[in-house]
Amino acid sequence: QVQLVESGGGVVQAGGSLKLSCTSSRSFGSLSHMAWYRQAPGKSRVEVAVIFRDGKTDYAGSVKGRFTISRANAKSTIYLQMNSLRPEDTGIYYCHAQKIFPEVSDYWGQGTQVTVSS
Repeated sequence: QVQLVESGGGVVQAGGSLKLSCTSSRSFGSLSHMAWYRQAPGKSRVEVAVIFRDGKTDYAGSVKGRFTISRANAKSTIYLQMNSLRPEDTGIYYCHAQKIFPEVSDYWGQGTQVTVSS
């Protein structure tokens, strides 16, 4: 199975920046995509950024223009650069990966806490 490990979470003041990392035990070339999800206190887990094998990216409207997802294939790692952070960005950020062959499989990391103070 695929193992995902996140790092880089912490506490930052509003307007600040933070960069998250996620390292996969499987090369990105064998996955359909990798993504970052966020679960805010008392809310459902939602996708905030996704990167596909061809490099195409997509973002949730709430983070577009502030967050950037990228990857480093050599180390099977993806990043989430978060700028202009707001208190509503607070939550647990999870790394997600999906494999579609031979069957669809989803994998999740343990999550890393991000707290943005006002």
